[in-house]
Amino acid sequence: MDLYTSRGVTVLRSPLIPCPHGFSTRQGGVSTLPHTASLNLGYTRGDGDETVRENLSRFSASVGVDDASVVALSQVHGTDVLYCTEADCGKGYFREGDEGDGAYTDRRGVTVAIKTADCVPILLCGCDEQGHPLAVMALHAGWKGTKGGIAEIGVQRLLSLGVDVKHIRAAIGPSIGECCYEVDDGFYRQFADAFPLEILSGTFRKSPDKEGKWYCSLREINRRLLLRAGVREEHIDVTELCTACRQDLFYSHRASGGKRGSMLSMIALP
Repeated sequence: MDLYTSRGVTVLRSPLIPCPHGFSTRQGGVSTLPHTASLNLGYTRGDGDETVRENLSRFSASVGVDDASVVALSQVHGTDVLYCTEADCGKGYFREGDEGDGAYTDRRGVTVAIKTADCVPILLCGCDEQGHPLAVMALHAGWKGTKGGIAEIGVQRLLSLGVDVKHIRAAIGPSIGECCYEVDDGFYRQFADAFPLEILSGTFRKSPDKEGKWYCSLREINRRLLLRAGVREEHIDVTELCTACRQDLFYSHRASGGKRGSMLSMIALP
């Protein structure tokens, strides 16, 4: 995955995804509050509406889409993945959005997006045999969504549009890494009850100095869930950038104690 700067905005993009897409960073916007500087893309973080919309305009332009085409959901840490059309454009930024943690479309002129600040953002593109994009999807995989299998649910939604799983491309963007994501025994047991060893092995490690604590890689769990759903290994791109380690580049809910901006991950058909 590659970092690039367009129109002054720093964006993360995957060479595997053959359509307009990007994972935002915190660089290149107009937010001036210490905790939201500078590309905050969430309304509830302390910035005024005009500031957030200007940031959205800048980020959208850097990706190559119209900000009015963006569909952003009211995320609830669930597993609902909603189909979107032109009628949904503008939801979440210019008018009230729907609740859900994933959005997908096969309509051109519609950009699907999700917000994160430690949770795992996943962008997917379903192609035809020649590699031309047919459908796109954005997923928000927090720990609850990950445990609920939102990655696999997302793949099934793309298959329902006639996409062949062999031609699905996936990019897993910046999130809190195993290095910084400390969880407790109760958290580990929930995942141990939900998944077999082939998913869990190596995705949790015990803390060397804290009793009852573990470190968890939600990114790797989601990668394995995509593989289990049939996505080819060579079609999955994963960044190793950690939002908590790289607060110069990203917002981190955990590292900031919840006082932070929000990032946006978006994708659209060309």
